[in-house]
Amino acid sequence: MNTQQPLLEVKDLEVTFRTQSGTVQAIRKTGFTMMPGETVAIVGESGSGKSTTAHAIINLLPGTGKISGGEILFEGRDLSKLSRNEIEDVRGRLIGFVPQDPMSNLNPVWNIGFQVEEAIRANGIAHGKKAVRAKAIEVLQQAGLSDADRRLKQFPHQFSGGMRQRVLIGIGLSSSPKLLIADEPTSALDVTVQRKILDHLESLTRDSGTALLFITHDLGLAAERAEKLIVMYKGQIVEAGPSVEILQNPVHPYTKRLVAAAPSLASRRIQSATGSLETLDHEAPTGSEGIDLIVAAEHRAAAQAAQPDAEAAIVVKDLEKIYNIRGQKAAERELKAVDGVSFEIPRGTTMALVGESGSGKSTVAKLLLQLETPTSGQIRIGGKAMEGLDRKGLLTLRRKMQPVFQDPYGSLDPLRNIGNTIAEPLVTHKVGDKASRRARVLELLDQVSLPQAVATRYPNELSGGQRQRIAIARALALKPEIVVLDEAVSALDVLVQAQILQLLADLQSELQLTYLFITHDLAVVRVIADNVAVMQKGKIVEASTTDDVFENPKQQYTRELLDAIPGAGIELAL
Repeated sequence: MNTQQPLLEVKDLEVTFRTQSGTVQAIRKTGFTMMPGETVAIVGESGSGKSTTAHAIINLLPGTGKISGGEILFEGRDLSKLSRNEIEDVRGRLIGFVPQDPMSNLNPVWNIGFQVEEAIRANGIAHGKKAVRAKAIEVLQQAGLSDADRRLKQFPHQFSGGMRQRVLIGIGLSSSPKLLIADEPTSALDVTVQRKILDHLESLTRDSGTALLFITHDLGLAAERAEKLIVMYKGQIVEAGPSVEILQNPVHPYTKRLVAAAPSLASRRIQSATGSLETLDHEAPTGSEGIDLIVAAEHRAAAQAAQPDAEAAIVVKDLEKIYNIRGQKAAERELKAVDGVSFEIPRGTTMALVGESGSGKSTVAKLLLQLETPTSGQIRIGGKAMEGLDRKGLLTLRRKMQPVFQDPYGSLDPLRNIGNTIAEPLVTHKVGDKASRRARVLELLDQVSLPQAVATRYPNELSGGQRQRIAIARALALKPEIVVLDEAVSALDVLVQAQILQLLADLQSELQLTYLFITHDLAVVRVIADNVAVMQKGKIVEASTTDDVFENPKQQYTRELLDAIPGAGIELAL
């Protein structure tokens, strides 16, 4: 008989938010239990209440949110009844927290070392300048930054999205808490670093009894890493139990939709027989997003084979970018972020650029968009060279080529409402009048599966997934020929992710759009890309068709990326 006491008990939790139109109940009668050392994953679509539940546990609800009912017992203490000072003593030291958005949680005017050391001092982990610095280096190394001592003097804007997320993970783990709440902690990380981080979290659970409450939209990751799975829908738990059991035999229709739409699972069915696809379609009565993506992938492959000599929309040759790092010795001052990169993207196709965080993928995107100036090399868009463009030429280029960046928090103006944000490119390029712009905004909101009422809201009122959909809608406003997508779906839950990928596939088919799709999620690559280029340390080390790279990888590095796809070893009855 197990006499061990629960570490965390959430009983009949209710959370409400006060809005201009009245009170909205975000969480309804939600309850679950966590034992010491246990890993529990909460999954569900954006807005289902996953993050709200996590924030309620440590009383960090945003805005007008408040706990309106229930109990949150941590080691027998009701956290919902603690004073401000008492809950602050629990946060960080006993309950660590890794938030979803690195840019909103790292101060842009302080270097990374100062911010990590501040958390270490605040939690009483180390004392004295040397000891605090040594601990800061240690926690960053554990979080995946091998050159942590050199990175301490750098600022958040000098880090990639994945590197910023690793800093937050290091801060969250710095005090070896009894419970770590991780809200999408690896959504910005490439698969190999993701594996390293999660292996470290797993060792904490095993060796020190730290429990992990893991919020994720990646069902493959949830099944691989968590013993128990909680599925949330519209503020309620609709299914809970052992992770693999739920994924193998989902009962609730919503859970079936999540499983059917997960790219990490769909990518394993790309080459399935037609009978297998029909069976899966039959098992997903309320949605078949995953099926459509598989069919779209097959259609793209057939179309590419039929048109092998398609005109190149983008040609990159011998591209190089060198940065000078301040504060380093002369021999270490130059950082070659992009080193002799060459590729072509045929018009109307998708090329995925994949690789570890810091491999140079996002720098290539910035060079392509003329947000950075190449040190050397050539870029041709639609046959026209990009060197020496004047302001008018640059404006014309940007009407044809639009970006969707990795971080929706940093790319949306918090002072503009959503309608004005989406309409901004139309205003800048003087397209249409006020009425036609309004109609276009409403059309785009519908395309990205958001209600028209969102047009009057502001970014801080939306979830991370909703903000990313707004960023995609803004990029599509001008009906561009080329879209550069930098981790455009990494922050989205599987249902919305499948909808966005389907939308991108439909728009590409209809308008002959060309995509440069930068991602660390190889499962998504399998269902969206025609060709793949693999980057490592600023160079392209392997490039071929998607099927060829997945089935016959030539480089060990590529094989390591493929082996690290979460959930690959789990047998699912789909």
